[in-house]
Amino acid sequence: MNTMKENPFDIGNFVNVLTAERAAFELVERFKKRRREKGLSQRRIAELSGVSYASVRRFEASGEISLHALMGLASALGCLADFGGLFSHPIITDLKEYRHD
Repeated sequence: MNTMKENPFDIGNFVNVLTAERAAFELVERFKKRRREKGLSQRRIAELSGVSYASVRRFEASGEISLHALMGLASALGCLADFGGLFSHPIITDLKEYRHD
């Protein structure tokens, strides 16, 4: 079975920096873990989410998926609220802008 593998040449493997490749790998791993915790097969999560079985398989194998399909999968797992944190952290470009509450 073809599963998404960590790229040994990803710079994120050598320095503490999150790359797009590393983020995708970790997202897929968290998804598979959650799906399995809920006792769902790839076919069943596809049925519950309205996402095609082929798309679920491709996502778990390569990390490729549309945003719409990813949101459908997240909803089926009860994780749609996790998208609320995306793009929510302020970008600090100057220490004067940093406020520690």
